[in-house]
Amino acid sequence: MIRIIEPKFSEEEKSALISILESRQITRGEWTRKFEEDFARYLSVKYAFSVCSGTVALFIALKAMGIEGKRVVIPAMSFMATVDAVLLAGGIPVVVDVDDYYTMDISQLEDAIKRYKPVAVIPVHLYGQTANMQDIMYLSEKHGLIVLEDAAQAHGASFKGKKAGAWGQLSAFSFYASKNVPMGEGGIIATNDEKLAKEVKKWIDFGDHPAFNVRITEFQAAIGHIQLKHLEERNERRRKIAQKYTQHFNTSLITPAERDGAHHVYHLYTLRHHERDRIIKHLKERGIDARVYYTYLLNEIRNVESLPLEKASLFKNEVFSIPVHPYLTDEEVSYIIQSVLSAVETVAERI
Repeated sequence: MIRIIEPKFSEEEKSALISILESRQITRGEWTRKFEEDFARYLSVKYAFSVCSGTVALFIALKAMGIEGKRVVIPAMSFMATVDAVLLAGGIPVVVDVDDYYTMDISQLEDAIKRYKPVAVIPVHLYGQTANMQDIMYLSEKHGLIVLEDAAQAHGASFKGKKAGAWGQLSAFSFYASKNVPMGEGGIIATNDEKLAKEVKKWIDFGDHPAFNVRITEFQAAIGHIQLKHLEERNERRRKIAQKYTQHFNTSLITPAERDGAHHVYHLYTLRHHERDRIIKHLKERGIDARVYYTYLLNEIRNVESLPLEKASLFKNEVFSIPVHPYLTDEEVSYIIQSVLSAVETVAERI
């Protein structure tokens, strides 16, 4: 099986983990400090706080923002953690449609602002591409909203030259095993705002109010630190694979478009076809791990308020992703291309 997720680790990671074991400083040490500092530097932000998951990063950021009992706008397409974090933090989610890039629809965001008077917005950078942050920031500043970027799938992505995670007042990242920076589990909250940074820290350190232990270990931090050093080259490999895919697929499937001014890092390479399920079945029979991200819309799984979701409702029945991780060989990429084209042709013959 050519896996859709394939994290790989080198002797450098192994050596780091052994050194941590030998030091007996297995938490709250130098590796955690280095990882946070390097990640903040990478984003060009002042503060980065590591936590145990991307979901927790969103939750703590929302608690720091003080959204209890207030409305927060989110897009329809994302992993369920986006809506769950709002609910867990005491907020009221309002779901809006997506655009052709699978990110928040700007016109619906404006409608939601006028109708619901939210205090915050969470643009999700889905599949490795940023939302239209220029317009989102303009609307948010105009109406006094706090912006929390959900950048769980966008390590290294950028828009108009600025990194995903550096646009809003706060951002949240995940380092789950499938991410472009994989370290098993983990997350980071990033910000340039000193006041918000202090509020975030209150939810990480014990003392100010009841809290959970949300820290990562030195083992995770070391892996994250080393993986981050190789992020740019691995993202470039993802982009080259994605370009090959698009060259071959753009007449038979709907391929992912790159937003003008965006640098897409292809956390996932997501195609669309109205016979998606049959194509996936064909690919799995040929040993290719094709999957659907996601089979649901956020308003459906948690029964929250939403505006009309015309595009998202269509897309959820058509999207599917194929392997695009940087460790694919050229032979595997060619095999995937041939298999996808064969699957589309087979499906077309049976209609």
